[in-house]
Amino acid sequence: MGLLALGTPLPWDEAKKYADHVRWHGITQFLHLYNRHKDRRGFELLWGDEIEYMVVAFDSEKRNAKLSLRQQEILAKLSLVVEGIDADCPDHISVPKFHPEYGRYMLESTPGSPYTGSIPDLLSVESNMRYRRNLANKHLKANEIPMSFTSFPRHGTPGQFTEPYYDPADAVSSHSLFLPEEITNPHARFPTLTANIRRRRGSKVAINLPLFFDKNTPRPFIDPTVPWDRSIYPEDSEAKNGAALPDHIYMDAMGFGMGCCCLQLTFQACDISDARRLYDGLIPVGPILLALTAASPLWRGYLADVDCRWNVIAGSVDDRTEEERGLKPLKDNRFRIPKSRYDSVDLYISNDWMNRPEYNDTYAPYDEAILNRLKENGIDDLLAKHIAHLFIRDPLVVFSETIDQDDTTSTDHFENIQSTNWQTMRFKPPPANSDIGWRVEFRSMEVQMTDFENAAFALFVVLLSRAILTFGLTFYIPISKVDENMQRAQLRDAARSQKFFFRKDVYALGHSGSSSSASSPGSSSPVDGVPRRKDKKLRNCFPPVPPPENGFLNHRKSVSEEYEEMTLEEIMNGKGDNFPGLIGLVWAYLDTLDVSVDEMTKIKKYLDLIRMRSKGDLQTPASWMRNFVRSHPSYKFDSVVSQEINYDLLKAVEEIERGVRREPNLLPLDYTGSVDDHGSIGLDYQANY
Repeated sequence: MGLLALGTPLPWDEAKKYADHVRWHGITQFLHLYNRHKDRRGFELLWGDEIEYMVVAFDSEKRNAKLSLRQQEILAKLSLVVEGIDADCPDHISVPKFHPEYGRYMLESTPGSPYTGSIPDLLSVESNMRYRRNLANKHLKANEIPMSFTSFPRHGTPGQFTEPYYDPADAVSSHSLFLPEEITNPHARFPTLTANIRRRRGSKVAINLPLFFDKNTPRPFIDPTVPWDRSIYPEDSEAKNGAALPDHIYMDAMGFGMGCCCLQLTFQACDISDARRLYDGLIPVGPILLALTAASPLWRGYLADVDCRWNVIAGSVDDRTEEERGLKPLKDNRFRIPKSRYDSVDLYISNDWMNRPEYNDTYAPYDEAILNRLKENGIDDLLAKHIAHLFIRDPLVVFSETIDQDDTTSTDHFENIQSTNWQTMRFKPPPANSDIGWRVEFRSMEVQMTDFENAAFALFVVLLSRAILTFGLTFYIPISKVDENMQRAQLRDAARSQKFFFRKDVYALGHSGSSSSASSPGSSSPVDGVPRRKDKKLRNCFPPVPPPENGFLNHRKSVSEEYEEMTLEEIMNGKGDNFPGLIGLVWAYLDTLDVSVDEMTKIKKYLDLIRMRSKGDLQTPASWMRNFVRSHPSYKFDSVVSQEINYDLLKAVEEIERGVRREPNLLPLDYTGSVDDHGSIGLDYQANY
């Protein structure tokens, strides 16, 4: 969630005076980083996951599931516990780390140290995730559970959806009609970020999700839970003056988006060039895995006609003014900005020959002065445009104590803007004063309800990243088509009902899959009849793919001929003789590794989950939740997720995660639940209830 600096945050009227100062020194800091690290090479593969949980308090007497607002107390307890568990931590699991997040009911967990490229590390991910979940659970109250759940179904509903209850009338930062101030982490950064987004924008954020219309849902739908006539804050009238759309679920605060949970992965690359190749390679994959991990169809007590969180978060931090959104002529603002600062990637950045200029086909404004300054200091055009595009944004939180910094040793001004550009991918320079290399963060996926699912998608992405670099694959399609895929990915049941734009020929040299893999450095295909030696671990340094000879670049197809619409099943499992599918590419990469039969069996279990979900044999979490609500005995087919339905849904999810409830439409029949390394059930259900 960005920098948690100590200090005095400035309100927007003061902070905006330092926007140019932060931008100037942020670029200076980036240039110092770039010059210090641009030639560093040879970093091993280190990677990690971030999983966010919401702590849910169950009240069995009132049949209510509520968000527990004890984040600070829980984190303080976990911090003390983690300091003393080195001796008790299983051998293959590093001491985990827990971090605060935006919502006061949220916990973020990461491995204590990154995974390497070893096969045992690859296969330790699920047990690592389970250990973290179980550790957190042991230090909660008896009725509290840490749940990896993307969006809380009754977040912002009338009545008690938090423990303890707070009145939204006191929402002094967001001025929300629905969310109390106490929903937000009290660290000064978070309420200031919330208030400054509202102040910079000139109004509250306005999020409108299309409602799912069931047979008894009134038409038109005018939400009776909106306090239309409240008059506490100046913005209270916005809802009835057009901010809240009919037939939609209206939300008006940062907490609705940044209060969601997700699964994110970060990879250390060999060098800056590999990082840029990997960044570009994973951009078109983002919407595909968003659709496959869809897990959030329930919002503010209603069924939505979408399955994902993405547009909710984009809207929740959309600080653009009316001029920047194109609603008024530009005056003092510098740019018309097409997207929120939380949205899909706008530019490919690799300077390899495979990245054609035509792929960057959308309007991505950039600060020309910053661009020129970067280029004058040796940054190539593509990377310079990427940074200059990020730096059209203002810093939203400025601490008075850190306005003046040593730009040779600090990166706080750079990270102030870099870390508040929340996109599907993040290109991450090495941190100041560290031995860490260039990194890439994959950010589009929704968190899954079980550690088995989260581990499966983590393994899939890391293996796909190795296939991209090993085989010199190209997934390039125009950015405009990636943007369109992002919108399709969020539609109801997109995994089964939608088609997505994807590249037809993913082999950079125009070769077939067999010839491409045979010529790759990590291939196990025979050379002169002698089998290649297989790698014992996932590698991290790859030679650039040489451009083809004989004038190939002058006779390439037009960009529009390079891609087509495919079903998600085709993208993942293959289409015809020439497109192997992403899972096929992962299997081809696994063939280059020295993996035992037992290890391959375990890997296959994870890939089978993804294969079955992409085929439609297993439902996405979103589809399963929607069906659960609509088949609940008390559901009135009116699109309403009642307190009772919410309670039963979250209880069912908790039982599924533990493996005591079978849902063969959601998980494979052999799913065993959160059994820890000692063979015991991770949560003591009888003790808690």
